[in-house]
Amino acid sequence: MPAGDMYKTTVHDAPPPARPVVTHGLPQDIAGFIGRGRELKYLLAAAAPGRVVNVYTVDGMPGVGKTALVTRAAHRLAERFPDGQFFYELHAHTPGQTSAKPVDVLAVLLTGLGIDPRNLPPTLEGRSHLWRDRLTGKRVLLVLDDAAGHAQIQPLLPGSPGCLTLVTSRRRLIALDGADPLSLDPLTPAEAADLFTSRCHRAPTGSEQDAVAEVVRLCGYLPLAIVLLAGRLRHKDEEKWSIARFAAEFADAQDRLGELDDGENRAVYTAFTLSYQDLPEGQQRLFRRIVLHPGTDLDAYAAAALDNTSLTDTRRRLEALYTDHLLDETTPGRYQPHDLLRAYAQTLTCNDPPDERAQATERLLDYYQHTALRADHHLRADHHLNRAPRPDTPTTAPPAAAPDLPDRAGALAWMRTERANLLAYLDTATQGQAPRVVHLTAAMAAFLLQDGPWLQAATLHQRAVTAARHATDPSGEANALHELGTVRYLTCAYAQAVRLQKQALALYENLGHRLGQANALNELGRARRAFSEYAQAVRLLEQALALYENLGHRPGQANTLHELGHVRQAVGEYAQAVRLQERALALYENLGHQHGQANALNALGRVRYLTGEYVQAIRLQKQALALYENLGDRLGQANALNELGRARRAVGEYAEAVRLLEQALALFQEVGDPQGEAEVLNNVGALLADSTGPQAALTPYRKALELARQIRSPLDEARALEGAARCLARIGDHTAAAPELRAAIDIYQCIGAAEAQSAAEYLATLEAEAAAGASDVEDSID
Repeated sequence: MPAGDMYKTTVHDAPPPARPVVTHGLPQDIAGFIGRGRELKYLLAAAAPGRVVNVYTVDGMPGVGKTALVTRAAHRLAERFPDGQFFYELHAHTPGQTSAKPVDVLAVLLTGLGIDPRNLPPTLEGRSHLWRDRLTGKRVLLVLDDAAGHAQIQPLLPGSPGCLTLVTSRRRLIALDGADPLSLDPLTPAEAADLFTSRCHRAPTGSEQDAVAEVVRLCGYLPLAIVLLAGRLRHKDEEKWSIARFAAEFADAQDRLGELDDGENRAVYTAFTLSYQDLPEGQQRLFRRIVLHPGTDLDAYAAAALDNTSLTDTRRRLEALYTDHLLDETTPGRYQPHDLLRAYAQTLTCNDPPDERAQATERLLDYYQHTALRADHHLRADHHLNRAPRPDTPTTAPPAAAPDLPDRAGALAWMRTERANLLAYLDTATQGQAPRVVHLTAAMAAFLLQDGPWLQAATLHQRAVTAARHATDPSGEANALHELGTVRYLTCAYAQAVRLQKQALALYENLGHRLGQANALNELGRARRAFSEYAQAVRLLEQALALYENLGHRPGQANTLHELGHVRQAVGEYAQAVRLQERALALYENLGHQHGQANALNALGRVRYLTGEYVQAIRLQKQALALYENLGDRLGQANALNELGRARRAVGEYAEAVRLLEQALALFQEVGDPQGEAEVLNNVGALLADSTGPQAALTPYRKALELARQIRSPLDEARALEGAARCLARIGDHTAAAPELRAAIDIYQCIGAAEAQSAAEYLATLEAEAAAGASDVEDSID
């Protein structure tokens, strides 16, 4: 060997060191995980043998607990995937970080499998193929947290049927084909309360449980908010800070989002901001304007009015906000933000120019007023045709879009759907909006008359009276007084009804409004009939009829003839009552007025019952009920069911009578008609007396008596007294029966009711029996 060679060094290429394989990368399980039992069961079933779907997405609004649920599920599923469990945060909404790129995610996943970075393909497609190749035939669980969209996820999905992928996202991943979605709602109230108490390490008792319930409600049952707030309480002195005190302070806070700081950043606020910042400008604007809506939810028409955009664009933006979980869909086509998102949007809206906010609100009110008037046109035309004439309505700009309301059914459906929103507006109206209050309340009058509840309707009409006076609008005031008086009549506040109709009548006379005068006189006549002041009722109704005839107003004539028929029936003039109701029916038929036809048929059926023509009565009431049902008139249905029930009782069909009367009672209670309730209870008493026995009948008669006295309905009071007296007599308690029967006769005679004669004859029978019994006792003593 040459001397120089002994100093040469031979260099050999050493093999690269083995790269560590990381296949168990799940984060720590969530301590104290609470709730989500149904959702967790659903995800655990995803790994069941024979599954078809290999990708499951969990979406929901910020802070709803998506990551916590998927992490818990991943730990429960881990042993079923022995070849690896991978968890990767995609950072679609992480403060200070950009959303992860699929090519970079694959680099991490592949090197975690032990692949040398130098051997990684440079392209996304190449890495995706390699990733799927390495997982072929393996059973791997992959969790992708906080995904931005399907384009970010698709290259990362394993191709092996033994693998399962769980994805969380704030967006509904609609474009991710073949995935099964699971949308998370906020927690249930019970789950939310358990989460709060577990995290604050308190054991509430008694009233403190109510305080916990209020705290979690104010958090919107959102887990992130609940955990942050519970953490604050956990670090407070338990002796100084009760849950009740803490809850009261949070409830009083003007900035509840600010109260949900985690000490380092505004966690909830930041979570919402990151979602909001991703929106296009048009969606951001709509999101801000939606919170100007005073009600609970809204549809595309109302949103289009707020945003001053086309219906097509508005629907697209609403759907996009729904997809991003910034709006909830309460029912198909109707949306609302979560309570905390609403609070967040309000902080943004405050920065918009005041004139823009005011214009948006005005457009919304124009839309509601415009559409309510269209709905009222149908409801008013086919309800009581002599309702107060609609007040002059100021011209408003047509809304950007409005629903087509071609008929009564569509109008009624719209009113019922938008009822809460219309009432919310009326509740929040300012003094400067007094004319709008008058006109919108008037547009709801026919609807409120039909659907009730009447006590609420009375409050609204009273507010309209005040608003009309503030706006110096005597016509609007007269109409509102008239509507208020009508509702007071229906709630059996007859004295108030008379006073209000007199005020309306005086205003109509000053205005020279003869139709208004006729309407007020008609309602005064109805109220006097309810007081059983039949002579005065006839005089007022005849004045109304003369006015309607002079005006050629056939709807008013029909309604007044119908009312006069009721009076004639009440005093026992049945033949004349039939003639009046038949004249009214003919007018209603000529007018095509179904509601009037139903009322006349119902009244004719009642007269036929009173004359013992039960089969005819049943036929007429069935016709009336069918019309009421077609019209969606619950009060009319209640009246027809009540009459049908007592007619069925008269022919011995007791089981059917019970069913009908129970339905009638429920409807009367629903609309708030105490007089109807009293009438049904009297009929129930008569039914039980015939079917079960007099002892059972006493209870409904006593209830009817109490109710009749509360509402000052003398006819119902007398009927309840007579019914109870007859039951007592049948039981053998003549001593108690006679005074009640005499009291009933006194009332009948005072009001001129037809029942006076039959009740007096029965009393004479009782007295004769009592005298005969006393004589028998004396003979036995002798």
